[in-house]
Amino acid sequence: MKLSLLPIQIRAVSVLAAGVLLLGAGCRRQPEILPPTVNPPAPPVQTVPEPIGFPTDQTNLLSANGVGVFQPTEAGTVESALFGSVRTAQRGNKLVASFHEGIDIAPLRRDSRGRPLDTVYAAAAGNVAYINRVGGNSNYGRYVVLAHPRSVGTVYTLYAHLANIASGLGIGRQIQAGETVGTVGNSSSSGIPMSRAHLHFEVALLLNVRFDGWFHAQKLKPDHGLFNGRNLVGVDPLAVFAAQSVQPDFTFAAFVSRRPRAFDVIATGRLPDFFRRYPSLWEGAIPTEKSVMVISCTENGLPVKGRIATAEEAVRAKGGIPVVVNVDEAVLGRNGSHLILRRQDEWQLGQNGGRWLAILLY
Repeated sequence: MKLSLLPIQIRAVSVLAAGVLLLGAGCRRQPEILPPTVNPPAPPVQTVPEPIGFPTDQTNLLSANGVGVFQPTEAGTVESALFGSVRTAQRGNKLVASFHEGIDIAPLRRDSRGRPLDTVYAAAAGNVAYINRVGGNSNYGRYVVLAHPRSVGTVYTLYAHLANIASGLGIGRQIQAGETVGTVGNSSSSGIPMSRAHLHFEVALLLNVRFDGWFHAQKLKPDHGLFNGRNLVGVDPLAVFAAQSVQPDFTFAAFVSRRPRAFDVIATGRLPDFFRRYPSLWEGAIPTEKSVMVISCTENGLPVKGRIATAEEAVRAKGGIPVVVNVDEAVLGRNGSHLILRRQDEWQLGQNGGRWLAILLY
């Protein structure tokens, strides 16, 4: 199939209010496309814009309405298609908030049988980081992950539920902005009716390039290499589009560092691989050995700042037990990621949070 190009435009329009999927089995990773884990270099000097474009022909993603633009869940509310704690999930006998790591874009065109015809495009130039061609191997169905070098480090975009994947795509291959990735569909191991076919689109950072080691040590299955949902932590694509529309000098380094912080964790360990690959998010002296650190995070666990703890903070993490501090309940909102939980008027890492920190510090 010949790959087509689409000029991608970002329009300055009003911002739609935006409110953990786990990946299944698939191909192994190709580590050569990832930045090596070495001593952190000086943050690169950014001299050009870093746009992320719209991934389909739908150009109304920042409209004030969103009806017909986004594909809701069966609940039927537009918010359920957005990023954040916008969904509910069954946990035991309870319905609890659930975090959605991306946005679900509805198709613009369908054939006579109701199948989407919309092409999915690379949102930016980069490399093909990962491909899952078997729809039943993942909750994301057929999906592609692209890697994009940015001022902050490598940023990833994910395109899920594809009906098909463009021929000629292979892991490690360079791809241009606007190049065809596939077609909007409803592929998924969990089952999505054709009537709710959509593109699930994410913009994310990678927690740990050593994730494979942690995953296999836990004897977990199925395996998607580095590109398991536990290891990709998203930012709101709509917030990215909105910031780009009003900031000609937009950079991911500035954007990520300004994400609302939901909580801090005081933890003991060596400098996380995350901050080696995203060095501009680390503040102050770089530890060369095991240290007590303070890591500031978004609701879904994206580290937006790290630093060595003060002596007073270090005392709070006695015995190496992580401590949750500085919780902003307004930012935490419905707490759909459940990384931290309130127990007896004290915030602590929950089961999800303990796993998240283990991956980060592995």
